[in-house]
Amino acid sequence: MKTYLDCYPCLLRQALSAARRAGAPESQQYSILLETMDELRAFPLGSTPPQLAHQIHQRVRQLTNNIDPYREDKEQATQQALALYPGLKKKVNEASDPLEMAIRIAIAGNIIDLGAAENYDLDATLQHVLSQALAINDIVSFRMALARRPSVLYLADNAGETVFDRILIETLDTPVTYVVKAGPIINDATLEDAVAAGIDQVAKIIDNGSNAPGTLLDQCSKTFRNHFAQADLVIAKGQANYESLSEISAPIFFLLQAKCSVIAGELGIIEGGAVLKQQKISQ
Repeated sequence: MKTYLDCYPCLLRQALSAARRAGAPESQQYSILLETMDELRAFPLGSTPPQLAHQIHQRVRQLTNNIDPYREDKEQATQQALALYPGLKKKVNEASDPLEMAIRIAIAGNIIDLGAAENYDLDATLQHVLSQALAINDIVSFRMALARRPSVLYLADNAGETVFDRILIETLDTPVTYVVKAGPIINDATLEDAVAAGIDQVAKIIDNGSNAPGTLLDQCSKTFRNHFAQADLVIAKGQANYESLSEISAPIFFLLQAKCSVIAGELGIIEGGAVLKQQKISQ
């Protein structure tokens, strides 16, 4: 997905947010904003939002000497989600359609995104996503894909959201490989975050060899690219995975919330809509 004009102020906000979380004094925050503007100006117009975000957050970490400014936020999000886990599992077990309920719960967890916004209301989001129609609902195709009993490659998004992913994984009757980032980027999940959510109990965990937002295949390891190329079914969580893979021909189902007007416009839905979207595969 291309970078829209509305992405630029969002990326500036992310740089400032990361600098503050890293403990940068105000004078350094100012310098970081100026450098970020220079970097945004220098990027080719065809760049994707994750490509720009990767460069910007790398620079903030270098300047502040803080490799993981979102560490505390990720830990808190995981603990908050784990506290909800028993109640959400009960909802799945009691649902007339456990798979659909688990999908909705996984999508609701995508609100835990500190790249998209500074704050989120997890309880309100759960209530909304569990009660409203999905803005894009390709669940019939998803069921058909699962019926072929494939192995699933599950591309993670954010820490805390991992707990909601675990609920969906536990509902799938098929082996799952769960893919995290190789290093910290915003509040994206790393191996440590996935284990804290209990993902190691329900899936094999690997990293993609990259610490970029989303899945920038040219920056991922050869091992991960082989997994991706051979995958029977890919579940890609979150906006950044959509931004980086929306033009890739692969057996992908995107699960996300459209948390900004840019993504909503790309998808042709209203902002805040919940999405289960099958990727079109080129013949």
